[in-house]
Amino acid sequence: MPPRALQMRGETPGPTLIYDGECGLCRDAVELLRRWDREHVLRFVPFQDGAAVARLGLALPALAAAMHLVLPDGRVLAGADAAPELLRLLPRKRWLAWWFRVPGAMPLARRVYAWIAARRRCLVRAVPPR
Repeated sequence: MPPRALQMRGETPGPTLIYDGECGLCRDAVELLRRWDREHVLRFVPFQDGAAVARLGLALPALAAAMHLVLPDGRVLAGADAAPELLRLLPRKRWLAWWFRVPGAMPLARRVYAWIAARRRCLVRAVPPR
């Protein structure tokens, strides 16, 4: 039986990145990922899309705190833990994922992500919702 994340609208979606669609920094990061994703491997869903998020079965408070990458096998990676997998999914950017294997890199990435996530509203101009 496939995980619930795969049962969205009867399709078998690829990896889905859930992000804060009202955060300018988050939206800029998603736009960069869209440019890098020339093969259209990733799906992007703002957590404000209640219907799409409900189908994924993830808790809204967690989604508001960090980006979440939902993989086709049902695994969910959040925050900095999603970054190396995102890079591995993008053929032309896989080589960047090596950085996260350097000893101490993931703990540092998690701290930096948490710091930025806690201040993301202050770090960029307000972006009106679409």
